[in-house]
Amino acid sequence: MDNRAIGVFDSGLGGLTTVKELRRLLPQENLIYFGDTGRVPYGTRSRETIRQYAMQDIAFLKRHDVKLIIIACGTVSSQLTPEMSAKIGVPHSGVVLPAAQAACAATATGRVGVIGTTATVRSGAYGRAIRSINPGVHVFGNACPLFVPLVENGFIQPDNEVTAKVAELYLQPIQQAEVDTLILGCTHYPILYETINRVLGYRVTLVDAGKEVARWAQQFLSAEDLLSDGSGGTISFYVSDSPELFAETAELFLGERVSGKVHQISLELLTDR
Repeated sequence: MDNRAIGVFDSGLGGLTTVKELRRLLPQENLIYFGDTGRVPYGTRSRETIRQYAMQDIAFLKRHDVKLIIIACGTVSSQLTPEMSAKIGVPHSGVVLPAAQAACAATATGRVGVIGTTATVRSGAYGRAIRSINPGVHVFGNACPLFVPLVENGFIQPDNEVTAKVAELYLQPIQQAEVDTLILGCTHYPILYETINRVLGYRVTLVDAGKEVARWAQQFLSAEDLLSDGSGGTISFYVSDSPELFAETAELFLGERVSGKVHQISLELLTDR
């Protein structure tokens, strides 16, 4: 047993989809969430900048003596190198492999779509992971760079006309590829789950990368005897920009109040070595 917290981070709000699933699967676990809201989005940054931000975010969580780090960011997960992984020094996982495994299990036609940030799609990380599991699966990717700012600015209602129009544009190539399974390769995207599902006519299986890595965490902690023996887990939120703006949007899809639990940290703290 291990009562230390699980650390989760993302460039902004998207990783809360993972937090929500962790709260459902592992209600006894303590969680520490960091959203780098002062530097969101990551998906339009250079590879070098993304990797620099990622290691700073990981270093911040390690200061809290976490037992596991979940990289609840598709962009960072797609850019993580073996060398970076070796330096972390704490058990960890990104979202790419758990989502790829779920997609391979779900597809009946062997045609899988992936949507993500520009950096994620360009990296080809999901395609490599899928082909390592099943070389016969055909992968079709499309970048959806406007989804993250739409979510971060609260354009998340299923009937929002702006978000629906953007989704129709981005998902047209996916529809033309006739996929039967689609990986939501950025943890912001499940917040738009109903909008995406509606545009696709409810005919495509959607794989939520944030949920899949939460399920991986449950299995890992159980197998390694690292589950908490507490009765009720706590959660603390840290952000690098306004706590009030974060709390307002976070409450919409977490289904619980987060006011008073959100702490702002300075970017200087992240970059201080």
